[in-house]
Amino acid sequence: MTAAPAAASRPRTRRIRRILESEHLSGWAFAFPAVFLIFVFGIVPLIWSALLSFQQTNLISPPHWIGVANFRALASDPLFRQSVMHSLVYTALFVPISVAGGLFTAIALNRKIRGVRFYRTAVFVPVILSTIATAIMFLWLLDPNFGLVNFLLGEIGLGPYGFFDSANGALYSIVGMTVWGWLGFDVIVYLAALQGIPPTLVEAAEIDGARTWGMFRNITLPLLGPATLFLVVWSSINALQLFDEVYFLTKGGPGTATYVVVYYLYSLAFNDGVAGYAAAIAYVLLVAIMSLTLVQLWVGKRLVYYAS
Repeated sequence: MTAAPAAASRPRTRRIRRILESEHLSGWAFAFPAVFLIFVFGIVPLIWSALLSFQQTNLISPPHWIGVANFRALASDPLFRQSVMHSLVYTALFVPISVAGGLFTAIALNRKIRGVRFYRTAVFVPVILSTIATAIMFLWLLDPNFGLVNFLLGEIGLGPYGFFDSANGALYSIVGMTVWGWLGFDVIVYLAALQGIPPTLVEAAEIDGARTWGMFRNITLPLLGPATLFLVVWSSINALQLFDEVYFLTKGGPGTATYVVVYYLYSLAFNDGVAGYAAAIAYVLLVAIMSLTLVQLWVGKRLVYYAS
């Protein structure tokens, strides 16, 4: 009578041993810490903020469910519209300037010249600096009283200018600072793509008598399409989430001249205690970024050439 249960337990034991020795289990065991952190600090806040967007709450007192009222209120919020416009202006300037600047800088550094490793390292250094260190450096450089930039402008009879104190120039000053800070990232990506272009194509074009501009337009630029698409998508997402520089340098000022979407929702949630409304803005931004990314990928799929 005892032999039957023992025989039945053997397949179950073998199954458990097979699971414990499985490569899938080992893989998930190694991945579990990262998956757990992503779930706790990524998925849970995403779901929680979605619930907040339908509530009236200040994160302290009990929330009150108000449905889609927060989303309706966005249409009549002038500061939200202004923040969106500033984010769009910043993105429209930052993305093409940084991508084009990265491309031409990478082409200049993709040569056999003395000290090229030093130049490549120097271009990439701003990327590894913290945002705060970069902001402090630019505050010193652009200071209207003792900044180096205003000193040099004064030598030719211009200035002084309060770059971050001007309602008309503060946002453009932030564009210039962030382009300088992120240019090295674009350069590294483009350098890798340039060095992946087959030399035989360039040599064949030279033999056929192609000029520099013709080679760039017909060979280099099409083969850099995947890198360009990646940088445009990445830079657009990065630009629409601008926050650190505005928070440290201008606090949205002067007045509301540098209010961007992320700084506005931060101010609402943590300064004004309007967390539900801020969460609604965050989800509108999420949908906007996802929509823009899908459009860019759709266009890129039709325009970008992927070499086999």
